[in-house]
This record gives sequence, C-alpha cells and structure tokens, in this order.
Amino acid sequence: MEFNHKSVLLTETIEALNIKPDGIYVDGTAGGAGHSSEIAKKLKSGKLYAFDRDPDAVSIATERLKGLNAEVVNSNFSEMKSVLNGKGIEKVDGILLDLGVSSYQLDTAERGFSYHKEAPLDMRMSKSGMTAEYVVNNFTAGELSDIFKRFGEEKFSYRIAEKIVAYREKEPIKTTLQLAEIIANSVPAAARRDGHPARKCFQALRIAVNGELDALNKALEDCFELLNKDGVLAIITFHSLEDRMVKQCFKEYCTGCTCPPDFPVCVCGKTPRGRLYTRKPIEAGKEELNENPRSRSAKLRVIIKN
Repeated sequence: MEFNHKSVLLTETIEALNIKPDGIYVDGTAGGAGHSSEIAKKLKSGKLYAFDRDPDAVSIATERLKGLNAEVVNSNFSEMKSVLNGKGIEKVDGILLDLGVSSYQLDTAERGFSYHKEAPLDMRMSKSGMTAEYVVNNFTAGELSDIFKRFGEEKFSYRIAEKIVAYREKEPIKTTLQLAEIIANSVPAAARRDGHPARKCFQALRIAVNGELDALNKALEDCFELLNKDGVLAIITFHSLEDRMVKQCFKEYCTGCTCPPDFPVCVCGKTPRGRLYTRKPIEAGKEELNENPRSRSAKLRVIIKN
C-alpha cells in the first residue's frame, strides 16, 4: 500500500518554525515526509534530521527526501537528544513533533490500529515489542481497566475489562473487529450513539503498547534543551491527554518568578525559559477540515526559547 498521509496544519507549522536556510531542524515524526519535505526545501546550507520509529515510514521518507539536505533516522523521538549528540549536533534551530497515528497506519489494516477493519491486534508503531493482542489476552481486568481509564478516559473501563477477561476464558482475542465487538457489547446502548464505542479503548491500547505518553514526557524536556536561543518547538497533538501535557509543560517554561505576591523583591531568581508563539493553540481552518476530516482534532502549540 502506498504511504499516503495528508500533513495537518502544514502551512501554519512551516510558518511557525520560521526556517533559516542555514539552520538545523528536526522532524521527530517524519511519517510520509509531508512536513519534512517542506522544511528541507527551505534549507540551503542547513540540514534536517527526520526521525521515525516506524520502518515503513523510514523507507518512504528516505525516498521522498532524496536530493534534499536531510537525513532520516529510524528511532523514537524520545531518543532524539542522544542520537543527535552522537552525530555531533548539540543544538538545533527548530523541532517539530506531529503526534498520533498516520493515515497510512490507520488505513493499512494489517497494522491493527483501526477498529473498522479486520486485522491482527498489533498496534506497534515500531513493528517490534509487545502487541495489543498480548495486552488484551494477558493483562488482568484491573490492569486493562487502568489502561482504558488513564489513556482513553473511558468511563466504562472496568465493565469493558471484565467482559474482555470473560471472553478470553473461552477463546483468545486475536483481531481488531473481535475486540471492537466485545467493547461495543460492554457499554450501554446510549454510549454506542456517541461515536464508535471502541474508539477510546483502541486509543488507550495504542498509547500503552507504544509507550506514547512516556516518550512525549521525555521528549518535551530534551527537545527544549536542544534548542538554540530563539529556537522553535512546534507540537501537533490529536487528543486531550497529549495536549494537556504539552500545554502544562509550555506554561511551566514560560513562567517566571514564583515568589509569593507579598514578597517585596524576587528571591527565587526564576525567569521565563520561553515564550508562546500564540496564546491559544492553532487549529485547522474550514478549508482544511473539508479536505482532511482527520485534522478536526489537531492542535498546534508552539514555544520559542528565550
């Protein structure tokens, strides 16, 4: 299957990165190289490092970035700092993280990300490590419930977990549609009318299988440390858990003195480490929403290092 993926908020992201022709830039989630290509095209003596943990994405990004000042790296963005340091790169001028699942991953049934298509329960972005099938068939009801609640904000988490455990006692749960049906039969009829009942649980499993929030937590600090003065960190999120983490982290970086208000002078010495590009997140306009419905949940937050 061809790697088709429409890069969300492309124009807004490239504008926010304020690319310098001689700068060093990083795309931490290369995917189909949509953002990467546009960044690299603006470089002359500068260079782009495009990271992705998915070997399929690495293959296609390598092909699409041929002839440009870019290097593709098969690694998780959480390892960005150590990988770049190993290449002699201590500081960069801009970093982009486009989080979530690519259209290619969703549309390639055998990857197991979609609850609409029959496929093995996989969900591994790197194609290695623990699968969703292993989690569903081996974790306790309590552990499954915790995953669904923490990473999917699913209010029927324990009821769903219990149904999964009861089902797997009769036969293993091996496919996406098998799991989606169990979830749908576990929630009240009213809940089934509020979008697909499996959506939140599938999101939660994907996050757990890939350690997404742990990776983001590490990357937030490492990416900011990598930036030069006036360097830009742009992050596109697709669900509230990611967006909350990014928002709170950026707020912390932009916060100065934390002394009590009744102190006559500052004694903490804390100054803001960064400044926001826009106060509110940037979201897709009507035209993009019409062309690419998957952009409806995308939020772009940008911080500039002081």
